[in-house]
Amino acid sequence: RFQACVYFASVFQAMSCGIHYLASVFMAVTPNFVCGIPGNVSSVLFYNSSESSIEDIWTLWTSTENYIVVQLENGEIWELNQCSRSKREVSLDLAYEYKGNKSIFSCSDGFLYDDTKWKSTVVTQWDLVCDREWLAKLIQPTFMLGVLIGAVIFGDIADRLGRQRVIWFTSAGQFVFGVAVAFTFDYYSFVIVRFLLAMVSSGYLVVAFVYVTEFVGIKARTWASMHVHAFFAVGIMVVALVGFLVRTWWVYQIFLSIATLPFVLCCWMLPETPFWLLSEERYEDAQKVINIMARWNKVSTPCKVSELCSVQQDDLVSGGTGDNDTSSTKKHNILDLFCNWHIARRTITVWLIWFTGSLGYYVFSLSSVSLGGNEYLNLFLIGAVELPCYVIACIGMDKLGRRNTLIPFLILSALICVLIMFIPQDFNILIVLANMAGKFSIGVAFGLIYLYTAELYPTIVRSLAVGSGSMMCRAGSVVAPFCVYLRSVWIFMPLLLVGIMALLSGILTIMLPETLGKPLTNT
Repeated sequence: RFQACVYFASVFQAMSCGIHYLASVFMAVTPNFVCGIPGNVSSVLFYNSSESSIEDIWTLWTSTENYIVVQLENGEIWELNQCSRSKREVSLDLAYEYKGNKSIFSCSDGFLYDDTKWKSTVVTQWDLVCDREWLAKLIQPTFMLGVLIGAVIFGDIADRLGRQRVIWFTSAGQFVFGVAVAFTFDYYSFVIVRFLLAMVSSGYLVVAFVYVTEFVGIKARTWASMHVHAFFAVGIMVVALVGFLVRTWWVYQIFLSIATLPFVLCCWMLPETPFWLLSEERYEDAQKVINIMARWNKVSTPCKVSELCSVQQDDLVSGGTGDNDTSSTKKHNILDLFCNWHIARRTITVWLIWFTGSLGYYVFSLSSVSLGGNEYLNLFLIGAVELPCYVIACIGMDKLGRRNTLIPFLILSALICVLIMFIPQDFNILIVLANMAGKFSIGVAFGLIYLYTAELYPTIVRSLAVGSGSMMCRAGSVVAPFCVYLRSVWIFMPLLLVGIMALLSGILTIMLPETLGKPLTNT
């Protein structure tokens, strides 16, 4: 009962991580637009269609190469393009085609945006189009950079100061920074606040994995750890739902941020994990937490820390002071993940799996935009397709083991990448199905690696190991868009790279130990 309450409270907040990671999908949309006009419009012409206002033209707009012809009340005729406007020297009659002289001007009067789908986005708020378009493209990469840095910083802090304090700080930070994003006054403050939001969101997700892993027993650890991902996927579905219902970016951001307010109000009640308290030799505090757990779970037989740690304490007594005291108070850093060749090889393999999982996940996801149709439904389904993937991963991990599930799914995703290359380009449905199969198989590996990493390392560096792995994962998500751009070199180049990485990861995984049913190591 106690573990269930702690677990569901912790993973509920993981929804907000999924929400903030994907929020920019709709918040930074660039709608159709043209240059602003220097006066009042009397009539508008678009090919053969004549309208009284520009708002009526947007339903006919099909390409960025299109332009709109407008006649002002003073008789002037202007051609409005996306990033420039031109005034016709001879304005006798209103016609779409014009061969005479024109004077070209910049868009000094701002831009006119299509607000039929979105009333306001950050792009329309700060005119992030034309020569400022690159600023809009930086919104997601800067967020991912914050995620990368937050994963390492908070993973390390959690090992030094404890899981509980980091969970308090990062969950409160998600709410505060999430709401603050909606009230930013310019583009640069918006990016800075979102960078801080990314750091705390990433920090929470990393530490929450370690937190629930240390609280849940061996029997339920697989399902409990894996379904943190399921709540992240639910967060993605919440983004799709809120995006469909709310079409003004700052209102949309506030609604997304207050979705997890209940957790912020009660997260201060979460206890520290006994594992961390024992590793810090705070035996009395660990005993208090264990007593609370026993009371909640109605366990009649008392569990004494002194008995559990008697062997360890006997060693300390017999060994005296000196080196043992030094080692117990030693602060650990990322170099401890490379302390000898055996551990270094393990770390390199784990980091490669994290990178490959993230790279493949985002390459397959970016390929899925060719599905077309309703973008809200597409995003909802992208979130929903992850749920059965984690169920399959859980069953495989419990029945076959962590390593024996990871190897075939990594190699399967590599084979699917090769298979897609041989499917004729006009077989659209088959290509989409193969891409979804690839995303499913890489998703199993992506979800499994969190728990596997936590089980492969001892308590003293566990958060650091998961945090550094998550850093490699974010590096993969930053590289993924550039990988997709390689389609211009060769259409199958992204799939070839993912396939090679997945095959290499699958082969190296053979050398990792199996952790199914084994107790977590402390030293």
